Amino acid sequence: MKQHEERLEALRNSNNPIFSSTRKLKLGTFSTNLSGGGTMSSMTGLLKAEWPITLELARLADDMEFEAIVPVGRWKGFGGDTNFNGSGFEGYSWAAGVTASTRQSSVFATSHLSTVHPLFAAKQAATIDHIGNGRFTLNLVTGWFTPELQMFGLPEMEHEARYELAEEWVEIVKRLWQEDEPFDFEGRYFKLKQAELSPKPIQRPYPALMNAAGSERGRHFAAKHCDVAFVPLDSHDPEKLRKKVETYKNFAREVYGREIQVWSNAYVFHGDTDEDAQRLWNHCVHELGDWEGVNNMTTVMGMTSRNLPPQAYEFVKQHFIAGWCGYPLIGAANRIADGLEVLHNAGFDGIILTWPRWVEGMERFRTEVLPLLVQAGLR
Repeated sequence: MKQHEERLEALRNSNNPIFSSTRKLKLGTFSTNLSGGGTMSSMTGLLKAEWPITLELARLADDMEFEAIVPVGRWKGFGGDTNFNGSGFEGYSWAAGVTASTRQSSVFATSHLSTVHPLFAAKQAATIDHIGNGRFTLNLVTGWFTPELQMFGLPEMEHEARYELAEEWVEIVKRLWQEDEPFDFEGRYFKLKQAELSPKPIQRPYPALMNAAGSERGRHFAAKHCDVAFVPLDSHDPEKLRKKVETYKNFAREVYGREIQVWSNAYVFHGDTDEDAQRLWNHCVHELGDWEGVNNMTTVMGMTSRNLPPQAYEFVKQHFIAGWCGYPLIGAANRIADGLEVLHNAGFDGIILTWPRWVEGMERFRTEVLPLLVQAGLR
């Protein structure tokens, strides 16, 4: 417990705004490193994987003092009409470039652990943390998209085995970030001789860690090792959301004696009126949505009509098309602000956002929504 309290104190006193910021609701962007961003549609104006635009979006987030800029780790698209996320930038190198071009946001790298050796990852993370003077956060992914892992020549692993690998991986990188003397490591998945790392990260004893986990085994991993848990949404009901966050935080507290932040994601369709925004959503999802692509995605993720009720399956697919199955913020500025207040009241520490048309959406958010959030005491 004492060690964890020291960890929290170090994070609060760090340059990482996820922990040093006193804002009631922290905000970030999600998936700006990939084609389509978070939107699976053939509507015009969607994000392209081009460096000038991804950098512009990072600077917009930084100027708005968003706490987080979070990429998606992606090596292969989902096919369909748009091959959603089929083009994009690798997480660590992208994070290094974005970090060098921003001033205050925490820039994440999203890392599939089975594809990156922990010694290499620890060195990359330390380097990025130095570039940003202690603003780096590492998002740990245990891996789920089998066609991507096959590109690396990796065998498909059972769920429990993926977490056994992840436990070894995290132990190694934490030791590299903290220990001054070279060490040997003999595990099932990794074997290191006289491993060492210098310089150490700016964040001490090690950079902030995030993990998205839906399973019970994943929840143990996140609560034991990470500072932030990213929680996918399976409902938009405020009371169910509150119970979900409360359960996660209580679990970390009671089982591991740790306090962790809980974040999730939302997508923004902003209109002059609520009706305008809803029309844009219908155009994006029902008229031009990539339904073949979303079928491919949900199949890979194990969400099919065979194991989900028909209504729930359609619910999931619609919201994946609109924005990575996030919480819907659809309407005029006041409705978007109200939706973010709902998420804050449910207990979420932070929300990462997507827009279908990014530059236009973020600029309008800055002008029309942010002042309402300030007025509400959330920012």
